Amino acid sequence: MKRLILLILPIMAMLAASCEKSHFLPTASGRPYEVMVVMDSVDWKAPHGRALFDVLDTDVPMLPQSERSFRISQCERKDFDRILNIFRNIIMVNIDKTQYTRTRMKFTRDKYAMEQIVLSINSPSKEEFRQFCIDHRQEIVDFLTKMEMNRLVKDLKKENSKVTRELAKEIFDCKMHAPKELTSFKKGKDFLWTSNNTPSGMMSIVMYSFPYEGPQIFNKEYLTQKRDSALKANIPGEKPGMFMKTDTLCTVVKPIVVHKQYAMEMRGLWYVENDCMGGPYVSHHRVDTENNRVIVVEGFVYAPEKMKRGMIRRLEGSLYTMMLPEEQYFMEITPNIEEEKKDTLAKEEKK
Repeated sequence: MKRLILLILPIMAMLAASCEKSHFLPTASGRPYEVMVVMDSVDWKAPHGRALFDVLDTDVPMLPQSERSFRISQCERKDFDRILNIFRNIIMVNIDKTQYTRTRMKFTRDKYAMEQIVLSINSPSKEEFRQFCIDHRQEIVDFLTKMEMNRLVKDLKKENSKVTRELAKEIFDCKMHAPKELTSFKKGKDFLWTSNNTPSGMMSIVMYSFPYEGPQIFNKEYLTQKRDSALKANIPGEKPGMFMKTDTLCTVVKPIVVHKQYAMEMRGLWYVENDCMGGPYVSHHRVDTENNRVIVVEGFVYAPEKMKRGMIRRLEGSLYTMMLPEEQYFMEITPNIEEEKKDTLAKEEKK
């Protein structure tokens, strides 16, 4: 009897494991910012398909050279199987006048794989779909970018720069997660600079603060002045007369939401006065109401011989991890497109 039990136990364990595996989703495949469009080739090459391609075939904003926002691939509907359906970012296009009366888009998380986003765009006609893509161009780009940022933030929470984390807490009483390579640092009065300190492909995080004087300060001119003043004082060039400055002609500001609170994003190019150094930057300006101050967190890149898209995006993801002293819980970057829950999908698929 004892021998029989010993023989049965492994079999039961294997059966249990197989049952668990049947409910297990694989991890999504593909690299960050890769997007697969499920749409037949005849439609993909037609004007309505080209309208969606043009949405995705855009440049990352405010880089010194052209770099595409996404890597795009297209899949025939008949080929969309268990191998292709685990792609990390999928756009499903459904055009059918018998099923849809107007064009709408929704997204689903983890439909076929973990850490996956499936964006469905449903439309009654090709022409309406084409116009929808034109009208909602920025909305689609922003959504896909936000979802990738949320993935990056998750990774940064698991593995990040100890130096940045500890000094952000020490100087500003803020929580902050930055890429683990940022191990060099410089401290100043209400100022922190951490960097990977490499001669090429240099990534940096800067934090500084100044008194909050009211909502009227959130404009390009005022924030540029504060940036130039802080960086000139704390990041000097190799020789006298060399210091970091903002290229005001290549800088834009826009209001955003971080942790459900108002913030101002500033994005553009920087350069060193009387030198040939420069590169892209992006920053968040947030109000610390407990201490009546504005805390700025910025990422900037110096990589003259390299593509900068991946580096500036990693730093931008870091900005979203900063938590002010009064913030207790991290909140993901809120999607700008309606989410369709998996339980709703399951009910619809059973019908």
